[in-house]
Order: sequence, then C-alpha cells, then structure tokens
Amino acid sequence: MKSTALTNKHISLGAKMVEFAGYNMPVSYSGLNDEHATVRNAVGVFDVSHMGEFILKGDKALDLIQAVTSNDASVLVDGKAQYSCLPNGKGGIVDDLIVYRIDEKTYLLVVNASNIEKDWNWISKHNTFGVDMKDISERTSLLAIQGPKATETLQKLTSINLSDIPYYEFRKGTFNGIENVVISNTGYTGAGGFELYFENEHAEAIWDAIFKAGAEFGIKPIGLGARDTLRLEMGFCLYGNDIDDTTSPLEAGLGWITKFTKEFTDKDYLIKQKEQGLSRKLVGFEMIDRGIPRHDYPITDAAGKVIGKVTSGTQSPTLNKAIGMGYVETAYSKADSDIFIQIRDKAIKAKVVKIPFLKK
Repeated sequence: MKSTALTNKHISLGAKMVEFAGYNMPVSYSGLNDEHATVRNAVGVFDVSHMGEFILKGDKALDLIQAVTSNDASVLVDGKAQYSCLPNGKGGIVDDLIVYRIDEKTYLLVVNASNIEKDWNWISKHNTFGVDMKDISERTSLLAIQGPKATETLQKLTSINLSDIPYYEFRKGTFNGIENVVISNTGYTGAGGFELYFENEHAEAIWDAIFKAGAEFGIKPIGLGARDTLRLEMGFCLYGNDIDDTTSPLEAGLGWITKFTKEFTDKDYLIKQKEQGLSRKLVGFEMIDRGIPRHDYPITDAAGKVIGKVTSGTQSPTLNKAIGMGYVETAYSKADSDIFIQIRDKAIKAKVVKIPFLKK
C-alpha cells in the first residue's frame, strides 16, 4: 500500500485506516456522524493526497484538453477551474476531473486516485499535439479544509483575501510562509471551504498550522467515511459508484458539463443519445419505509419488475433519513415516483426526489 505524506500523522491520531485506491487512508477518527456534523457546522480537514495531478503545458495544451474532455475549457481564464469528464469513446466515462487554468499555456488536471494510470494513458494516447505532460501526483499533497469556519481558519495563514475567491476559482501564493501553494475554492462536501495543493515536504507543517488556526472552532480531522456521506447529501457523483465506463454523462445528469459547441471524444454518440432520448437516468431517492440502500441493490417497480439499481446509499446524518442514488428506467425518473429497493429479498418503498438532498 502507498502512503501519503501524512499517513503517520493519521495513525498517531488514532485514525481507523483502510486500503483505498492502493493507499493507506483514514476512514474515520472520532466516528462518522461526529465528523460529518463537524464539517456541516464548523470545520474539518481531509487528507486527499491520494488524488492524481497532471500538468499539461504548451501552445496546444488547451487543444488537447478540449479534445479529451466534455466541458468547454476555452471559457477558462487564469485562476479559474472547471468540473469536467473524460468520455471513453464508447459512450461511457473514463473519469471525472477538475481542470485548472494556471496560465494560457499551463493547466493542472486533478483526477481520481483509482484512475491515475488509466487517465494518464488515455490522455497520452490522444496527445497528438506535442503537449508536455507531467504526472506530479507522487510529489503533491492535497488537503480539503471544509465547513462554514474554513475561511476564518485559513485566513489566519495567508495574506490572500480568501473571501475574494469565488466558487471554482483559485489563487497561487504564500500560505503559512510557504510559496506556490494553490488555494482553490472547490470541495466535495457542499459545506464551503478550500482545497490546498503543495509539495509533500510541507505537509506536516501545513497540517499542524491549520489545526492550530482552527482550534477555536473545534476543528477535527475527517476520514473518507464522512467524505462519502457529505458528498451524497449533495448528490455529487462518485466515480466507480455513480459513474463509470458504462454510464454516459447524459444518463448521469452531467449534461451541464457536456458542451456540443466544440469537438471532443464521443460528441457524435452523445448528440445521438440526446436526440433519441435516454433509456435510463441517475436519480436521487429517499426511503419511505425503513431500510438503508446499498451499492448494487436492485430497484423495482410496484409489481417487482427490476427497473434499475442503486449506485450509492447511506443513512444521512444531517437529514436523519436513508437516501440514495441509482439508475432507473426513464419512466420512473420523475420526482415523487414510487420505487422499491430490494433489501434482503424484501421490497422496501422509496420515492424519487430532486437532488441535492440537502437544500442550501
């Protein structure tokens, strides 16, 4: 198993460690519900250094990004980021990612930990543009500081005015006396906050400084367990669960990052799919009867006919009810449609709801 620069720190803090995407990662510290509430109400810190980072540089860097991603990266200016996906040439998704424009000829791509090699090979295969590509994943640490007290916590450690960084924008500057830190108003929780990218050698110093700065707000380290429940309450897709090589961005509700105003992998396929109409859609649902939906549980109609399957599910700590996402036949995708989740051979009633589950 690989380690992040902070693995020993997590172990010393008593984290429960698990293998995730080949890394030894903290799944929980004080307990999932406590950690979840900390992020929703105050501030928590995730070590997500297992994520992958690629630098694409050169005159044609944008051309390569435009060819392999579904969103339109030409709208980006320096300091802006964009959520996108890599279509796989067969109507599915290689990965979802964030594209950061550092400058006109330099872009940072942030990809999922489990897909680093796969994504690298896919983008490299399409690099007929002579773009200089560097995989900086192994030397880059990434912390997500999330929650309503994240800005106040981090502002103590930088002269950059964090309140001036809008959602999906970033600044590069000095943080805790360390230069060239990327401070990005992105995250996976819906609770607000920032993500920090920096060289591994600074990881412990930055971690310790953040915890000192956030002590007055009850800052806590947060594991991957709460990361999952937080993102699910917002209806954010998780690669490998809700999207993968067999799901199209349109089926997954990601039409908003699929721009037909440019040429890209699978453009023609997706236009055809849109014109013909979708046979299934990813929906959110909440349980009416008692039961917790889990990945791959069958979804049926009232007569017991299988109409889809669960992709993500949990007991929502904030809403205190069981929620989930899954693909269903389009006829059952409208809000308030009754569906049934097969849990241990029993049909447990649920209803389709609009996501996010947690309304701001």
